[in-house]
Amino acid sequence: MGTKKSRGMAYSHNNQKKIAVINDFTGFGRCSLTVFLPIVSALKVQCCAIPTALLSAHTAYDEFYLRDCTADLPPYIANWKHLGLQFSGIATGYFGSPAQFAIAKDFIADFRSDNTLVLVDPVMADDGVLYEGFTEKTCERMRSLVPDADLLTPNVTEACLLTGTPYHEGSWRRRELEVLTEQLAELGAKNIVITGIPAGTYVANACREKGGDLQIFRTLRSGQPRSGTGDVFSAILIADAVNGRTLPDSVQHAARFIQKCMIKSEEMKIPPEDGVCFEELLDIL
Repeated sequence: MGTKKSRGMAYSHNNQKKIAVINDFTGFGRCSLTVFLPIVSALKVQCCAIPTALLSAHTAYDEFYLRDCTADLPPYIANWKHLGLQFSGIATGYFGSPAQFAIAKDFIADFRSDNTLVLVDPVMADDGVLYEGFTEKTCERMRSLVPDADLLTPNVTEACLLTGTPYHEGSWRRRELEVLTEQLAELGAKNIVITGIPAGTYVANACREKGGDLQIFRTLRSGQPRSGTGDVFSAILIADAVNGRTLPDSVQHAARFIQKCMIKSEEMKIPPEDGVCFEELLDIL
């Protein structure tokens, strides 16, 4: 499957690197698939979208339209199997229903090869609070995906929820982050990046490669917190990974790009809930 011959040339759906992204599609607000599609493409990888939900705008806005796409996923994915698609990377994000966790796990099992890198972004909470509609059961389902992760990218709140660690505001000591990443590794994650850690006038990302020591990378905080920066971060990391960039280098690459986007967004007076105006800077990515 996936290969045709024309005039002696072998055409194939799989001649280009591709990343399958299982995430919601949000029309306005710069998050999820509408972040992954342009950023992965800018890094010269094809982004293949699997929408878990359709939203007019993300949930930080007072009003939004939401359509759950669970019923659409089995025939959607079946068509990809029929086409014989192969992926260099798979990334998971927001799940719109409990059934989607099992669908995502089956997708990884069916489409993963020895050369496929899987990123799991356990999108479920921030600032010590679960997102609306998410429960401890959501955390349990998310933990079931951790062993599939070549790269796990929780924020601090999500790392705490996955490991049963009490969350606290403010700065996190190095030893606390070492324990968190050790516990996430024990759950089955191979490589781990805890993102967006408060560090005074800086924002830190804690990186632990399989079998390695914790590395912490700090970037000067620029402006106020904005929606969707975690999606920008994960999109860069998975595209960099399939392009062969090392994880520490990729973490710094993503952090520097987001910092520039934050500065530009403040200059343009973009509302925080609208995310970062990365479109202005895609040419430097």
